[in-house]
Amino acid sequence: MKRIVLLAVLMLAGSSLAMADTLQLLTWKGYAPKELVDKFEAETGVKVEVTYSNNEEMIAKLRATRGAGFDLAQPSQDRISSVQEEFGIYQPIDYAKIQSDLFIPSMLEAVKKNTLVGGKSYAVPFCWGTSGLVVNTAQAKGATSWKALIDPQYKGRISYRLKRPALIGLGFALGYDPFALYGDEKAYGEMLDKIEAELIKAKPLVKNYWANGDQLLESVRSGEVTVAEAWDNGGWKLHEENKDLDFVAPSEGALGWIDTFTIPAKAKNVDAAYKWINFMLKPENSGAFTSAEKTPTASKGAGPFIDPAFQANFDRSFPQAVIDNIKWYPPVPAKLEAMEGKVLDKVKAAN
Repeated sequence: MKRIVLLAVLMLAGSSLAMADTLQLLTWKGYAPKELVDKFEAETGVKVEVTYSNNEEMIAKLRATRGAGFDLAQPSQDRISSVQEEFGIYQPIDYAKIQSDLFIPSMLEAVKKNTLVGGKSYAVPFCWGTSGLVVNTAQAKGATSWKALIDPQYKGRISYRLKRPALIGLGFALGYDPFALYGDEKAYGEMLDKIEAELIKAKPLVKNYWANGDQLLESVRSGEVTVAEAWDNGGWKLHEENKDLDFVAPSEGALGWIDTFTIPAKAKNVDAAYKWINFMLKPENSGAFTSAEKTPTASKGAGPFIDPAFQANFDRSFPQAVIDNIKWYPPVPAKLEAMEGKVLDKVKAAN
């Protein structure tokens, strides 16, 4: 009997250890490359289980479980504070467990500031980039403004996501500063009314509203789409294949985003979460990520490990004046996001 009890105890301990040595990661496609997962597992003995998602789905999953089911998530920095205030799905970051010297200091401080709730911050930066236009420059030479998404000369060859970047970009193009209106709900609503009317009027010009990035790239590659709202790295991938295809930062300014690391409120393996954060920000690992995914990170020492071809893309698309004109997303108030959602639903439903 003693042997049976001892065996049961050992089996239970082994099962618990196995669970403790697994990191449940909720992230974007491409943010956990297999070679880096394999390297991390070999170095730490922690198994990584990856679930791919996006901002809306991450928030929905964590709301449904009140912050359980995952040890680490990667929402965009502007989608954290309002969600945390309302639902409490994250836990504060223990910055003593972060190797701060790995980060670009200004970016780390910006994310701390933008995710501050009740005197505590809830994220650290991982990677960043911009939304703008992906253009077939041979067929749409004049597509240098967000207004290209509603321009009749590109009829049947336009694509964008029915998400907030299209709203914000068009807001800037119509002469507003959407971010400056965040504190004025009435004025923001008036701007959205104008944008809604423009998008509905221009709906016959749209080839499709893309939801899958790979499908969008194929549409541009094939010539079906000549002007699209998309991320910079998508344009750079296409440029490698065809020099006529490229990312174009709109004249009103590209929209800048930062994706982060956050720890859900009921994470079971917090230690592994911090290990993964520090691992991914090491220069050689961040450099490998950037070279593979064409997305820069918050690692301040990654430069020597980045593919020179990527750096050439970056230099071509982002001369200093363009960088200075990037419109960085601040945290979005929950009420305004709900208003945006209604506008997007109306545009989608309109005939």
